[in-house]
Amino acid sequence: MRDVKSDPFIPTRPWTGAHPPKRVLAIRLQAMGDVVISLPYLQRLREQLPPGTRLDFLVRAESAALPRNLHLFDHVYVIGGGRRFKLQLLLSILLLPRLLAARYDLVLDVQNSPISRLVRRVLRPRAWSEFDKRSTRPAGERTRLTIEAAGMPFNPPSPAFSWKSLLGTEALLPFPENAGPLVVLNPGGAFASRHWPEEYYVRFARLWAAEYPGTRFLLLGIARMAPAAARLEKKIGAFGPGLAASVVNLVEKTTPAQAFILVGKAQFVLSEDSGLMHMAWVSGVPTLALFGGSRSDWARPLGARTAFLDGAGLDCAPCLQETCQWGDVRCLRRHTPEEVLEVALSLVRP
Repeated sequence: MRDVKSDPFIPTRPWTGAHPPKRVLAIRLQAMGDVVISLPYLQRLREQLPPGTRLDFLVRAESAALPRNLHLFDHVYVIGGGRRFKLQLLLSILLLPRLLAARYDLVLDVQNSPISRLVRRVLRPRAWSEFDKRSTRPAGERTRLTIEAAGMPFNPPSPAFSWKSLLGTEALLPFPENAGPLVVLNPGGAFASRHWPEEYYVRFARLWAAEYPGTRFLLLGIARMAPAAARLEKKIGAFGPGLAASVVNLVEKTTPAQAFILVGKAQFVLSEDSGLMHMAWVSGVPTLALFGGSRSDWARPLGARTAFLDGAGLDCAPCLQETCQWGDVRCLRRHTPEEVLEVALSLVRP
């Protein structure tokens, strides 16, 4: 084991063979958003490896459907057990004979957890590397560095995903793809401290519609978003003459894989810190992320067509709390719809 000079926190045994590895296993045992972040870097790795190279993925059951629907991986191994560590550990041990039979040359541990380290050590690959959990770099950057530390080429993210199936997404949007700009609004932060005010979303939509008449606004997300999405659907859909906007509310109506496919069709995504925000930027879609109580340094979107707004400069930010100690989420409220529109336009205009 040695440390990579460019990043001393990445334990690795890099690949030194004269030819690229023929059998590669990547491990990401985390929530959906974290799995999504790893995908464009593994896609780039796939593009750089010679044809015929085997690239497999080990993931938790709750996040397996999405990678299983991509042509990216030859095989996706799944660990069940929910979020119960002991059951996950048992199921991982039971999976080890199958993993050993694959005789991997390289293991990319982009999780660096007790289970992923156990799997890697039992497999004893010729080369390996581990995700840096202590760095303040964004998660995407740390994923890139993990792959490069293993002796692989420069690995910028690639959005060139190929889906095995569109999973019926064609029927979910009630208009042709070329009917007008598609903008995703995602008030999907997990806690109140991550929420941009609802009235700001409405005002932003009004300002955007004035710039781009005929815009279709799309709401995507899970059950906790449903009340806010219903209110936004009603208010945005009620704009007056000249600003009338079409709103499609698909909250609770898509799987994560369907949401990923739909986000890739958007011209712009405005999102709080959530898994859907990561789906947007890894797809190469112009994305503006709004960070309240969470850490933007860890989770911010990457790429030339992304930006983020956070609580920088406030003594209380990032608070990492579920609710704002001041009761007004001032770290987000200070970013007005007018400011957000200005940033958004800078991302979508040439």
